[in-house]
Amino acid sequence: MGEITKDIKTVEQSHAWYVVYTAPKAEKQVEQRLINQGFEVFLPLHLTPRKWSDRIKMVEMPLFPSYLFVLTRKSDLYDLVRVPGLARIVYFEGEPAVVRPQEIRAIRQFLECANGKSCSLELDDEVRVAVGPMKDAGGRVIKIGKKYAVLLLDKLGLQVQVALDAVVKKL
Repeated sequence: MGEITKDIKTVEQSHAWYVVYTAPKAEKQVEQRLINQGFEVFLPLHLTPRKWSDRIKMVEMPLFPSYLFVLTRKSDLYDLVRVPGLARIVYFEGEPAVVRPQEIRAIRQFLECANGKSCSLELDDEVRVAVGPMKDAGGRVIKIGKKYAVLLLDKLGLQVQVALDAVVKKL
């Protein structure tokens, strides 16, 4: 039993979570290429509203755009730059940036807790418009319908009707 624990510690010491930077919007493709090469990769994704000309849809987007976390040995790290779409290794104080395992676990726990949770709006909630021509405008909810909310945009002195999935609560 002692040898197994020793082997696990050796693996943990020889492998670390390194941060790599990808080409814009190439995170998912680079993740798949690295997985195909046998690397353990972590790409934190979250749901966010995106607007098209005819609808607003919730889509999975990277929590940290253009960044991936790769579990590997430092000696294998430099081979990663040959992967198409991977732009560079991220450095901190002259060394490849390492993320502690407990930080990776914390990100995973956050995503697990936030997954599928809806954010119900109530009257007088402070919100921000997430998409559309009023994007990033802040306001207060003054009416809630089945598929929309009416917001009072204090800075503009306007009342606007916005789809429920186009607003997010201010924290």
